[in-house]
Amino acid sequence: MRRRVLGLFLLSMALLLVLGACSGKNSSTDGESSNSGDSNSGEPQDGGVLQIGLSANPQTLDPVKYTGVYESQVMRSVADTLVVYSKDLSEIKPSLATSWEISDDLLVYTFQLRDDVYFQPGEYQDGRQMTAEDVKYSLERSANESVMNRLRGVTKVEVTGENEVEVHLEKANAALLAVLTDAGNVIVPKEEVEGWGDNFGANLVGTGPFKITDWQKDQQLTLERFDKYWGEKPHVDSVKMKVIADTNMMTNALRSGDIDIAMDVKGQNRALVEQDENLELLTQQALSITYLDLNNKKGPTADPKVREAIYKATNVDELVEGVNQWGGATRSYLPLPPGSWGYDKELEELVPTYDPEKAKDLLAEAGYPDGFKTEIYVAEARVPYATIFQNQMKENLNVDVEIKVVEWGTYSDTVSKGNAPMSIGGWSWYPDPYFFLYQLFHTDQLNALGNGKGYENPEVDKLLNSALSDTADQDERAKLYQEALKIILKDVPRLEIDVQESTAGVNKKVQGFDVSPDNSIQIVHPNGANVWLKQ
Repeated sequence: MRRRVLGLFLLSMALLLVLGACSGKNSSTDGESSNSGDSNSGEPQDGGVLQIGLSANPQTLDPVKYTGVYESQVMRSVADTLVVYSKDLSEIKPSLATSWEISDDLLVYTFQLRDDVYFQPGEYQDGRQMTAEDVKYSLERSANESVMNRLRGVTKVEVTGENEVEVHLEKANAALLAVLTDAGNVIVPKEEVEGWGDNFGANLVGTGPFKITDWQKDQQLTLERFDKYWGEKPHVDSVKMKVIADTNMMTNALRSGDIDIAMDVKGQNRALVEQDENLELLTQQALSITYLDLNNKKGPTADPKVREAIYKATNVDELVEGVNQWGGATRSYLPLPPGSWGYDKELEELVPTYDPEKAKDLLAEAGYPDGFKTEIYVAEARVPYATIFQNQMKENLNVDVEIKVVEWGTYSDTVSKGNAPMSIGGWSWYPDPYFFLYQLFHTDQLNALGNGKGYENPEVDKLLNSALSDTADQDERAKLYQEALKIILKDVPRLEIDVQESTAGVNKKVQGFDVSPDNSIQIVHPNGANVWLKQ
C-alpha cells in the first residue's frame, strides 16, 4: 500500500504554480489576500452576521443533483467531503478522513475516518454521530445517481472497520482524491435523504460549520453556526447569502453596507469597488473558462464545416474586450485554463483564426450560402457575450441568432438534454485536466451538462481513459491530454472565449477571506480559513 504522501500522486496534484499572475490593486498572488487576518488586523473576534451576495440563484443543494458553482458555494459551508484541497489547490489535505492509503494498482483507496463528527439536527435524525456507513451510503449514492457523474467508476464502498472504508474502482483512477474534494461528494445522513425524498435539495443536512435555518427561494439563505462542528469553531455567528443577479445592484449593495462580500464583481463595478476606501477588490486568475458550445448532433452545427465557419467568423478578441472592458478576463484558446498542468501553449496555433471570408466559403460548402436561423441559450450574466456574438454572426455570415435568456435550472436542463442549438457556458473546477477534458468531451458525459453539445470521438475517449487509468505520472498524463486536445481542436466542437478571474468585492471589516481559483466561497474550511468581522 502507498501512503497519502505518495510521490507519484502528489506529482499529479502539483498544480497551480503558474497561477501567480493576478490583477487588481489588492489582488492575491500566493493564496493570501491583503485582508486575510494578518498581524495588522488584530486578533480574530467572534460574533456578527456575515452577509454575502451571490450572483445566481441556487436551484438545489442535493449533492447528486447540483450542476453549478452557485449551489456548491452554499454547500461547502453546510457539508464536508472526506478530503479537501489546500488553499492554493496545490495538495490534498484531510477533512472527514484523517489519512488514506492507495493500492499499487490505483484500484482501492482506504480511508481512516474521524470519530468526532456529528450531523446537524434535521427532520429525520437528531444530530447523531457520523459513521463509516454514512460514508458508504453517500459515496455510493453519488456513484449511482450523480447527474454530473461526479464519482464515475466507483463500484462499491466497503466498511472495513469502525472508522475505516475502502473505495473500490472499476478502473484505476489517478484523479480520485481530487474527485472526492468535489461538493457533489459530501457526506449526508441517509435518514434525511430518504425522509425528504425529492425535497432533500431544499433541506440539506451535513457535518459542516453552518446549518441552514431558512431558505427563501430566489432571495436568500440563512446559515447559523453549528456548535458541534468537528473543526475550528466559526468566528461568525451566522451567514446570510443573498441572491443579487444584477451586477450593478450587487455592487450598490456592497457599497451601501447591505452585504459584506460581493461575488463575481464585473465590468465598471470593479473600478467602483477599487475607488471606495471602505472596500477592497480581490482578484486571482481562476481555473474558470467561458466557452460557446455548438450542437454537434442536431441542426446546421452538426456539420464540422459549419462549426469551423462560425469560429472563423467570430472575432474572439473583440468579443472578450467588449465584455471585459474593465478587466477580469483574458482570451482563451484551449478547453483548459492556463492554470492547469496539462496546458500546452503551442497548441494555441491549432485554434481557427479570425477570417470572415474563409468562413463564408466554408458555410457555402456546407450548403448554407445564405446563412440560417438558430438560437443561443444563456443565463442572464452572459447576455453581453451573446449580444456581441449575435452581431458578428449577422454581419459576417448572415446567420440570425435568437438569444434565449433563461434561468439556471432551465439552462442546465436544456443544454444537458442536447436541446440547445448553441449555448454559452462556463466551467470552473480543479487543475487536473480530467475535470475539464473528461467532463466536457468524453462520451460518458453525453446527456450531462458538460457534454450536452454531443461531442463524440472514440480516439479522444481512448486517450482520456488512458490519462486517467494507465499512469499516475503527471508528465505522462499531460502528454495524453495534449494528444486528446489536438484532436478536439481539429473537430471544432465549440468556441473558446475567455479565462476568468476569481473576483470579489469585500468590505474591509471582513478578515480572513480569500478568493479561490476554483471560485469556491470558503468561510470556515479545513484548509485553515475562518472568516471574522471587525466589530
